[in-house]
Amino acid sequence: MTELPAQLQNLDVPAELRPKHIAVIMDGNGRWARAQGKPRIEGHMRGVESVRKVMDACREFGIEVLTLYCLSSENWKRPPEELEFLMELLKQYLIGEREKLVENNLKLRIIGRRERLPKDVQDEMDRTLEACRSNTGMTLCLAINYGARQELCDGVRSLCERARQDPQFELDSIDESTIDDSLYTAGLPDPDLLIRSSGEMRISNFLLWQISYAEIYVTDTLWPEFGRDALADAIQDYSRRQRRFGGIEEPSR
Repeated sequence: MTELPAQLQNLDVPAELRPKHIAVIMDGNGRWARAQGKPRIEGHMRGVESVRKVMDACREFGIEVLTLYCLSSENWKRPPEELEFLMELLKQYLIGEREKLVENNLKLRIIGRRERLPKDVQDEMDRTLEACRSNTGMTLCLAINYGARQELCDGVRSLCERARQDPQFELDSIDESTIDDSLYTAGLPDPDLLIRSSGEMRISNFLLWQISYAEIYVTDTLWPEFGRDALADAIQDYSRRQRRFGGIEEPSR
């Protein structure tokens, strides 16, 4: 067997057994803060530190795509002061991480409905996306004001609009590939591994189409405590699973 790169040797997972695309439901910021006797915003601030740790670890482990569920379309039900803080935290993250994203050659994707976000946040999104436009390394995909059902609705609308404008477009030609191309994640591979922190056993309206065959890993670790070692544990667990995609398990040899 070909010797693994040094950064994979300490993970002890052959390159062919690691996931190419990891998606993460980052949960537990509020519970972590409550357990520490701190305000919820402190949990969100610590959660950003975990984002940095996981992003760096994914680069170290040779992951091609990392998708993070940053803000769901349902999160607007939270108290106004918390939402205001989250918007400012997001803006500062986009500003503060911009140089590092460029230095590390990270590609950036942002998925979700951006129209509801404050204009200053949208402006920083555009500046960071432009700064990363020529990068060729790992893709960091941020799901912001994202909901999988709204993504599917937007995809259906785009196909209907295409059919209205293009007389040559036949509805009978719509297949899985056509739908893939109509989603926010068009051009990205489907996640191989979905991680959820904090022990909740829910998908929470995240990438419902894309995770059809993803392996799901749930950990009781709260997101502010999730880092490189926790990610390595998830990848180790993933590497031991048999992905049959509807087939049968290969007999042992």
